[in-house]
Amino acid sequence: FLSVALLAMLYTTAKIPLKVVLKSIKPIVPIVVFTAVLNLFFMTGKGEPLFSFWVLTIYPEGIRYAIFMSVRILTLIAGTSLLTYTTSPIVLTDAIERLLKPFARLGMPVHELAMMMTIALRFIPTLIEETDKIMNAQKARGAMLDSGKLKERIRAMAPVLIPLFISAFRRAEELAMAMECRCYRGGDGRTRLKVLRMQKTDWLVLAVCIVAFGLVWATRFLSVGVIFA
Repeated sequence: FLSVALLAMLYTTAKIPLKVVLKSIKPIVPIVVFTAVLNLFFMTGKGEPLFSFWVLTIYPEGIRYAIFMSVRILTLIAGTSLLTYTTSPIVLTDAIERLLKPFARLGMPVHELAMMMTIALRFIPTLIEETDKIMNAQKARGAMLDSGKLKERIRAMAPVLIPLFISAFRRAEELAMAMECRCYRGGDGRTRLKVLRMQKTDWLVLAVCIVAFGLVWATRFLSVGVIFA
């Protein structure tokens, strides 16, 4: 769990409360549970099964791989959330643009792509908050979103999805109009208000991250154990 330890260290350094971390992970809990169950019952092993009933069989390898995949998904989401919590959209746009800068020689609209990715990341928390508001409004009107059969719950989501799409398109139109009013014309001739440069602390953190990720990959390729990868 070197990646988990590194992520915990980064969250501690950034002084982000545990409550915020759990809130960012909460929406993907069903996906994590589904992935864990899928790997638990359908991952075969070489030894004797720990449990067997009908077509369901649990091997020690299945338990290890279920834990490994669950931790991997949670780490991925938590790492993405850490990036959005600690990095402003402007800085994130500049970073993505610099990473894609070599492709600009091939005629790729690097700045526009970076801006689109940044806007998409920026609007994810907004859409989640909007979804919660719409769901609470529908529940106040008597909608049964958390109970009933699966088919009924899917039908009940229609009154949530339609207003959500309308709200997303309205926000996109408002954003486009705001960018036009500010004479946004893409990356040609644009300057930066604050030019970022690598400092000693940045190089030190980068070195620590490279060593940590190197250890994570080394444990995988040296077959130390899947669960410790």
